[in-house]
Amino acid sequence: MHINVTDPREQLRAAGLRITAPRIAVLAAVAARPHSDADRVAATVRETLGSVSTQAVYDVLRACVNAGILRRIEPAGSSALYETRAGDNHHHLVCRSCDTVVDIDCVVGAAPCLEPEDAHGFVVDEAEVVFWGLCPTCRTSRPGT
Repeated sequence: MHINVTDPREQLRAAGLRITAPRIAVLAAVAARPHSDADRVAATVRETLGSVSTQAVYDVLRACVNAGILRRIEPAGSSALYETRAGDNHHHLVCRSCDTVVDIDCVVGAAPCLEPEDAHGFVVDEAEVVFWGLCPTCRTSRPGT
């Protein structure tokens, strides 16, 4: 399920979730800083709401991922990261040095973009591709790369 609206209240309403201050703050935090981990989201939410438990932030993130409002990605060696761009099967580019994450549109064609040679009876609806390398800033700070 892909919710394609930008107003947090509308996103929650469209997903059938209650509209609460923590949910609105979490969605706003992730929209402002895509590819944030839960700790970064919690810190941003606390700037907006004051006191909010880390568990409450995790609960909101889980509910929003399950509802299709947010997407959770887990690049190798990284904490889970959250983004508002959900449901379009895009991919990611990750800098090996500074951990910057950038969205990359579908590699080829429509979702799932890539087809396995043998799906072993699975119906494939999503492919997750992570490209790794050095971002322009890290590349220029490392002579010879």
